[in-house]
Amino acid sequence: MPSKNRNRTDYFFLFLKGLAMGAANKVPGVSGGIVAFVGGFYEEFIYSLQKFNAKALKLVIYKPWKRFLEYINALFLGALILGTTVSYFSVSKLLDLLIVHYELYVWAWFFCMIIGSIYYMLKDFSFEQKRNYLFLVIGILCGLAISFLEPATENDNLLFVFVCGIISVSGMTLPGLSGSFILILIGNYVLLLVDSVNALFDTLVNISQLDFSFLQDKVRMRLLQVLAMFTLGSVVGLISLSHLLGYVLKNFKIQTYAVIIGFITGSLGVVWPWKKTVYETSISGEIVLDTNGKPIIDFYQRYLPNLNDSETWWAVFYIILGISLLLLLDKYRSNSKKHA
Repeated sequence: MPSKNRNRTDYFFLFLKGLAMGAANKVPGVSGGIVAFVGGFYEEFIYSLQKFNAKALKLVIYKPWKRFLEYINALFLGALILGTTVSYFSVSKLLDLLIVHYELYVWAWFFCMIIGSIYYMLKDFSFEQKRNYLFLVIGILCGLAISFLEPATENDNLLFVFVCGIISVSGMTLPGLSGSFILILIGNYVLLLVDSVNALFDTLVNISQLDFSFLQDKVRMRLLQVLAMFTLGSVVGLISLSHLLGYVLKNFKIQTYAVIIGFITGSLGVVWPWKKTVYETSISGEIVLDTNGKPIIDFYQRYLPNLNDSETWWAVFYIILGISLLLLLDKYRSNSKKHA
């Protein structure tokens, strides 16, 4: 339920939580819904999204805007969305840099985030009914099957991009389910969460400098079209999934959580830190590039860590550090509930 006793400081912290949600949604294998869950505003988030319904439309047409904004809990959603949007731009640039120079450590951090997601989900999972194990196994099998799939080829078809937008917001509404992880599997993670976002950032910089030469850049303009369609799909998905989620969690909460926990557990191999990217090559041995000049990924070659390599122990350190931070967050959440 919405809180009516917030001050400016509360909304500032909501903005910071929005930053965290945006960062989590950008990370493959991590869910923004986990941030909402740990931050204690998950139920209000879903409740607010469900207010985009027929009654809200009537308020827009027949009532003052103030009544409509109060009905949809606009200040709450606005603070979160602003934080998420800012995060998308900043994290996009940062991920580019980190993956290029510290790929092993980045994937190690992703790996610990998924382990943390499983931990949070298990805390609310009930093993009282034996059939719950069946749903858990089904989820694990689906996750394992997907783990052995190789990333699909990038596709910038606008209709497909719209569907990707719907998929990408699943992590904001379902704790533990990573939309960016699914985008990796269907081949559009880099296009939608890195290239297109960077294109918009660069465009805004150009506009601030009164430089409109980007209008002649066909690649840039195509990326902006892709981002616009992706954003539209995300908005449609966010609203529609919130209504579907409300029904599913109300009637099949334990079964849904069992499948999600199993799915995430089975798909841990996707973000296994120790892997080598193998690119598609031609008969002559040259790396094949796509239409945007980027190497086409053929598959990921996973291997066991070399215990004599210092990088291995640094990666292990980041995994332990990430899990420790998640445990501290959980402790903070538990203490907040006790004093609420």
